Amino acid sequence: MLEGIHKIHLIGIAGSGMRAIANILISQGYDVSGSDIQESATTEKFRKMGATIHIGHNADYVNGVDAVVRSTAIHKDNPELVAAQAAGIPVLHRSDIVKAVLDITKGIAVAGAHGKTTTTSMLGQIFVEAGLDPTVIIGGEVDYLGGSSAWGKGEYSIAEADESDGSFLKLNPQYIVITNIENDHMDHYGTMENLLQAFTQFVEKMPQEGTAVVCGDNKNIRHIMTKVDRKFMTYGLEEGNDVVVKNIHYDKGILVYEATTAAGEILGEVRLRVPGTHNALNSLGALLLARQCGIPMEHILNALSKFTGAKRRFETKGHEKGIWVVDDYAHHPTEINATLSAAKALESHRVVCIFQPHRFTRTSLLLKEFGSAFQKADVLFITDIYSAGEDPIRGIDGHSIPNMVQATTGQKVHYIANIDDVPKVVAPLLKRDDLVLTMGAGNINQYGPKLLEVLKGEA
Repeated sequence: MLEGIHKIHLIGIAGSGMRAIANILISQGYDVSGSDIQESATTEKFRKMGATIHIGHNADYVNGVDAVVRSTAIHKDNPELVAAQAAGIPVLHRSDIVKAVLDITKGIAVAGAHGKTTTTSMLGQIFVEAGLDPTVIIGGEVDYLGGSSAWGKGEYSIAEADESDGSFLKLNPQYIVITNIENDHMDHYGTMENLLQAFTQFVEKMPQEGTAVVCGDNKNIRHIMTKVDRKFMTYGLEEGNDVVVKNIHYDKGILVYEATTAAGEILGEVRLRVPGTHNALNSLGALLLARQCGIPMEHILNALSKFTGAKRRFETKGHEKGIWVVDDYAHHPTEINATLSAAKALESHRVVCIFQPHRFTRTSLLLKEFGSAFQKADVLFITDIYSAGEDPIRGIDGHSIPNMVQATTGQKVHYIANIDDVPKVVAPLLKRDDLVLTMGAGNINQYGPKLLEVLKGEA
């Protein structure tokens, strides 16, 4: 897979984008070492698989390796990266590993501002259940893989394509799914025009015989598909798409809809354990792509009915005193609104949202959009900003989103300056039958379990 490379070192090996490729490399017999800032279940898992794991970062860790792998999140002054460059050791981006996998298989890449982890996970489950033994690389963890990736012996590979840093343009997939294109990652692209151009190039990376499955409800997707000479199919909620979601409803907590062609043919009734219109769309994109690859509808529908979600995607953390605590990765205004809308549609209950803003740049660029994103929350808590290593931006702080929400909708916001105070601040305000959502891309996922402990009276 990687010619001339046997001993390989991964900087930040337990990170969400790195752990999937680490698992692939270890399982394929590479001599893998890696570093991370702290011990975790992931670092321990990799040790047991035979990898050498270092805690902390040190230039000595790259001595004698054939290549070093990094993600965009690794700073240029990281001592391992600096040492590798000084020694002339090849430095690969994590997307180079994904490319290598897709190049030796029939590669399927899933891109989009939101929904790509869930859609990739759904596709993986469909191909697994159909007995096709795919290679799967996901940005989140799923139960059916027991992690975030698996090396298969079949002819297909399925992977997320990360547009955040432009690295998805390294990939050469045979099939593509695009869930949506939105105003995000402007710290990399600068303008919406540049982002749309990147997605146009991404579609054009497919061979002429390839097929793109795209959400036709999204105006940005419709725009770029007029500029490419590739086969594509559209799906969505709106009429005019090749296949649409029809008769969507809930049946005892199960989301149900009919996948219906523009001509009125019902391809099948889809039943999902994960809530929300956005997940209906994710599943329809997965269904169409799987159908393009010749998988029978009965296998597709059966697999989707078993799908329980990726970790940090409406993931139940527990129940205590009649209160349901869920965690979700939503961090962009569109994702936040979709997740809260799904939570509100499930049952008759209060939706309590505890949101941790992610990155100063995103907070600054999308501040107006954040103002109206939380309207489906009955009770709203917002914490300080999780910087993700970014330098602060003048005039942007933890009060920015709460102030914008109150100015936009008049919604009351409880601001929590110190995230460690979340459990003791939130617990006294909860009522029986509340659905509590911890939400964000930072470390907010640690606080649902801590809240449950307080509710149990154990802390």
